[in-house]
Amino acid sequence: MSDQTPHVLVIAGPTASGKSGLAVRVAEELNGVVINADSMQVYSDLRVLTARPTAEDEARVPHKLYGHLDGAKACTAAAWAADAADQIKVAVAAKKVPIVVGGTGLYLKALMEGLSDIPDIPVEVREAARRFRIEQGNDALYASLKEKDPDGAAKLKPKDRQRILRAWEVVEATGTPLHVWQQKAKAKPLIEARYISVLFQPDREDLYSACNSRLEAMVEAGALDEVKALVARDLDPALPVMKALGIPDLAAFLRGDRSLEDAVTKAQQHTRNYAKRQMTWFRGQFNAQETLGAQYSESIFNEIFPKIRQNLLT
Repeated sequence: MSDQTPHVLVIAGPTASGKSGLAVRVAEELNGVVINADSMQVYSDLRVLTARPTAEDEARVPHKLYGHLDGAKACTAAAWAADAADQIKVAVAAKKVPIVVGGTGLYLKALMEGLSDIPDIPVEVREAARRFRIEQGNDALYASLKEKDPDGAAKLKPKDRQRILRAWEVVEATGTPLHVWQQKAKAKPLIEARYISVLFQPDREDLYSACNSRLEAMVEAGALDEVKALVARDLDPALPVMKALGIPDLAAFLRGDRSLEDAVTKAQQHTRNYAKRQMTWFRGQFNAQETLGAQYSESIFNEIFPKIRQNLLT
């Protein structure tokens, strides 16, 4: 590196595009550390269903922020960004290349650009919000939000429990709607760094086929056991981990509400829909220096690696 500013490689893109494969190969070549930026892979409960790196890949190069949180904890973009900034500093101090990889756009945006400076929500307000929802239901909480913040409520789906809860907490605690806070000047990023960004935007049909195949492989690899164990914990349905792709559909099968074939088909559909939303978000809100029009392969690595190496080391 030519100056004191850390150089950080960011590999982004939709699910099943091969981001992790590229990250591991680059890390092997450049003495790198792979840092997770997937909002579901942070949870220890779901190694299979969130396609966390295998034990073999983790043995090849260091991996950070994978499976480090219990599912009972709600990870936020701000909390993740703080953890990621710390890991980047540790990697740089050890003279390793930080490689941030994932498909959660808000996480990457929080790290690279910073987030709106929203005050911390007092514990008593958080507890009041959850008590309100438990005692009166999500519909009542949404109705209350419409009274307190009609513009913000109009932007949310009535069943989006987590975002409704967050919006209610913010307006209750601060008197200012969440969307107003978000429009204010952003806080500075937690770490000053030069980001070299690579974006996967593969052919849609190829990506959808990969999503379908991977879901089937997850079921064969033990995803149902993971879902069964998670459901047995009786966690708050609004927690992020409970909304991971595949959880609601496979849980319905375990309850006897649908066949396994139907559950897998639904989970595949939801995964494809999510991948489509990711691709749309990245096209509109992610400034990539290099865009890859295909899923990861050795030929893709050979094509992109010289550019990555040059950008990181100059």
